[in-house]
Amino acid sequence: MSIRTRLTLWYAGIMFVSLLAMGMLSYHAFAPEPRAAANLPAEEADENDLGEIYRIIFWCGVPATLLALGGGWWMMRRALAPVTALTQAAEHVNEHNLDTRLPRTGSGDELDRLTEVFNAMTERLNQSFARMREFTLHASHELKTPLTVMHGELETALQDQSLSAGHRERLESELDEVQRLAKIVDGLTLLTKADAGQITLAREPVRLDELVREACADAQSLARPHDIQVTVTACEELTVTGDRHRLRQLLLNLTDNAIKYNAPKGIVTLSLRRAAQTAELAIANTGPGIAAEILPRIFDPFFRGDFSHSQTVEGCGLGLSIARWIATAHGGIIQITSEPNRLTTATVRLPLASQRAPG
Repeated sequence: MSIRTRLTLWYAGIMFVSLLAMGMLSYHAFAPEPRAAANLPAEEADENDLGEIYRIIFWCGVPATLLALGGGWWMMRRALAPVTALTQAAEHVNEHNLDTRLPRTGSGDELDRLTEVFNAMTERLNQSFARMREFTLHASHELKTPLTVMHGELETALQDQSLSAGHRERLESELDEVQRLAKIVDGLTLLTKADAGQITLAREPVRLDELVREACADAQSLARPHDIQVTVTACEELTVTGDRHRLRQLLLNLTDNAIKYNAPKGIVTLSLRRAAQTAELAIANTGPGIAAEILPRIFDPFFRGDFSHSQTVEGCGLGLSIARWIATAHGGIIQITSEPNRLTTATVRLPLASQRAPG
């Protein structure tokens, strides 16, 4: 029950009780004595008194209650209108529009003060997010140079033919970690720039079916050492408007995940079909699956739900976050459904080129 309804009912109840008490007091104070006036027996006089009270309640109390309900509803509606407007405006506030200010009434009352406090709070949050983005960008930029130097030095060291097997193995392990750290830095840079709106995507026709076949060929190369089968079950000729490089990155991230988190000798299937006015891309694998309670967090940066399995799988936990950003930036959506120990499917829906809104 809303606050408006509760206040209206309380107001009407208080008005009804007040009017009832006033009516009874007025009757007893000003009504003539029925027994003396009509010389009626006591019982009949009491019945007449009671009937008169009922008539007062019916002819005065009921209309007064209805009037109190109507007037109370109107009064509460007008008094709480700023709360409704504040609620509706606050519902649309998120991390991407923290610079938006909620409208103030200018009356100087408690609700106007609440709006001012809320605006000040979102301003502080916006500044905090901006500082976090700035720090991440600076940190990732500063890390790129030493990582590049370390990568080059390790590759040079590995070219030394006099290295022992154990020493070479340690250097290769260090090189793998440097490469993994470089991927994390690149992913953080991409997501931070995307969050700040600093990435401009190309807007050109892209044959999505061609990208699917290319991604399948790349995935087959990645899957071969793990004895995983990658196939395309359907591939309709569909064109979308967007950035070919980013869409290819989206496909590679999803297929890479489907291979990494798969059962031994498992299967990965890709399909591309037209669904109404969208291109529907589905990538499924026969891996261990994802528990229902962690599905809502699967796109969070660095979140890796299957901790026992993720310890043995290379990755930085940014692939799905990047995939979601690419899909959203192209006006599409991405969803993941999973049946544990059976099938996990990532579905991407993108508007077809002819349906793409300008800009």
